[in-house]
Amino acid sequence: MAIHCSRTCLQYLIHLAHDNVDFRLPEVRALLSLRGKPFDTGENFKEKSPFWRLNGLSEEDVNSIMARTVCAKSAFELWGHGRTHSELRTSLLKYPTENMSPFLQKDSTYKINVYTFNKTLEFEDRIKKIDAMEYLSFEGRVNLKNPKHIFCLLEDYGTDPNNIPDEPLYIYFGRWIADGQRELIRSHSVKNRHFIGNTSMDAGLSFIMANHARVKAHDLVYDPFVGTGSLLVACSHFGAYVCGTDIDYNTIHGIGKASRKNQKWRGPDENIRANLRQYGSEKLYVDVLVSDASKPIWRDGVLFDVIITDPPYGIRESTRRTGSQKDSVNSAKPSEDYVGDSHVPVSMAYHLSDIFTDLLNFSAHHLVIGGRLVYWLPIYRPEYCDEMVPLNPCLRLVSNCEQTLSSHTSRRLITMEKIKEPEETDALAHLSDPHFSPYQGHNAFREKYFSGISKRTLTGKEETNKMAANGGE
Repeated sequence: MAIHCSRTCLQYLIHLAHDNVDFRLPEVRALLSLRGKPFDTGENFKEKSPFWRLNGLSEEDVNSIMARTVCAKSAFELWGHGRTHSELRTSLLKYPTENMSPFLQKDSTYKINVYTFNKTLEFEDRIKKIDAMEYLSFEGRVNLKNPKHIFCLLEDYGTDPNNIPDEPLYIYFGRWIADGQRELIRSHSVKNRHFIGNTSMDAGLSFIMANHARVKAHDLVYDPFVGTGSLLVACSHFGAYVCGTDIDYNTIHGIGKASRKNQKWRGPDENIRANLRQYGSEKLYVDVLVSDASKPIWRDGVLFDVIITDPPYGIRESTRRTGSQKDSVNSAKPSEDYVGDSHVPVSMAYHLSDIFTDLLNFSAHHLVIGGRLVYWLPIYRPEYCDEMVPLNPCLRLVSNCEQTLSSHTSRRLITMEKIKEPEETDALAHLSDPHFSPYQGHNAFREKYFSGISKRTLTGKEETNKMAANGGE
């Protein structure tokens, strides 16, 4: 390890997966900020590129990113790069010898891999590219099964699968350091999870949310719309204590109809605690409660390090809150047969604009300073603008990433950070400053969502009828 500390002028290369592209930069930034490190790529940074060069980091910093990221595949110590193999050779020969020599000793073993993005090479072509790098002074022995050091030649053929060039657009060479945590997507897949529901969050997105939230060991994480606890599973993987609430009694207690195919009813041990037990993190399970998010049950004061959630949009899960019979009376004057409030709660509509206003206000009051709120915001794409994102005087917007759901709808992953405690003047800000006013257009998301489906269905029928009228051409 000492040899790493004495080596200078190091630059690192991260090879990123080409899915969830919009989420990659906020994830890496968040993981670097956990170590107090800036995101420095120098000039000519291209966010959509599958390869990023990072400056000003140590190998320990890079390892800390790769120990958590699900957006990155691998990380390398960059030794050389160029637009052609000739430029790569020139760059490699200029690389400081003192940085290379610890890994080129006679008593070491190594192998060289060839990675290509957007193009598949034949085995013979890979061997030719490796043989062409004989100008590097490797003195150790080749060991393909268990090498001490792994080196990689990486070629970028662009991002257009319909226009793949004959030669790479850019080439890199470096020493492999670590792989990311892409395996978590498979090992935590909801297909193999003990307890799931209709809206269980995808494993990959759950871990991305936990990373955006900067969840770390011993944090207390809360999900106010916990559902089947997919986000709690991801947060507990990083060592956080987890808890949540939900208005759905059956989901919290794991009873009622099952969501799995060929299974009618949930089993006796299908619950959130069992999910954490499945992944070995039951000791981090605090509890989940049946509760209405519009009427918080928590005492005043700072309680949580992270609030992370996926509120209902009114599509597969209804947006509900509890109320009284008095609340449901439309007119100001109750009907003649009204005899007072019933002790039985009445289920009422919970508008999306109110859900987000309540969520931000709750986070402003109950997050620690520097704590993060991460949540999904459903959007009707033709009407979207950044002013639709809910704001709060106590919360700073950190990132806003889009996941497209259809041609006309998407949801945006919003990450906010608490920057100050609430003040009395903040309540006035909601009334006087339009930036803090709830966007009422969110309330029509359900109608717009289904109107888009109806239009597509109608268009499909029109095309079918047209083809039939033309003799099926």
